Amino acid sequence: MKPTPTIPSAGFGALPEPPATGNVTLIINGVRREMQLAPWTSLLDALREYADLTGTKKGCDHGQCGSCTVLVNGKRINSCLTLAVMQDGNEVTTIEGLGQEGNLHPLQQAFIDHDAFQCGYCTPGQICSAQGLINEGRAHTEDEIRELMSGNLCRCGAYVGILAAVKEVVDKQKVKL
Repeated sequence: MKPTPTIPSAGFGALPEPPATGNVTLIINGVRREMQLAPWTSLLDALREYADLTGTKKGCDHGQCGSCTVLVNGKRINSCLTLAVMQDGNEVTTIEGLGQEGNLHPLQQAFIDHDAFQCGYCTPGQICSAQGLINEGRAHTEDEIRELMSGNLCRCGAYVGILAAVKEVVDKQKVKL
């Protein structure tokens, strides 16, 4: 068995050298980004600290609140629970990629129209999760939307507005089909 390299100047009880960073390629909001990341860097930290996309929020950092929800290849995930290296080559959509100022995404407009936020901290995750829900095509009723959005918490309790906003967009999607 090959011995683990240690930091030479540290002496007895020295910690092993940390693994080297590696190249990770992500297509974030349609733009190819190559980053040198430590293997333990979460997708959330890669987005916020290395890609300067701070719309995705760090809430609990344990996958319990949904504030960090983003879309990977169109499917919603908690970005705090996945390593960036695991998403190498994948398409990541954050709240910044869903709409732009003056050209809001229908979910963003619906959240405004229905007062679906108070402090707004959870809103990016709520909207990304709602888009994922729409992509999945499984939510048709208010009860289904409530169930499929249950992984996204709102500390302010704006659930009535969130449900109304998501339902409005889901219903409009049905009309288009």
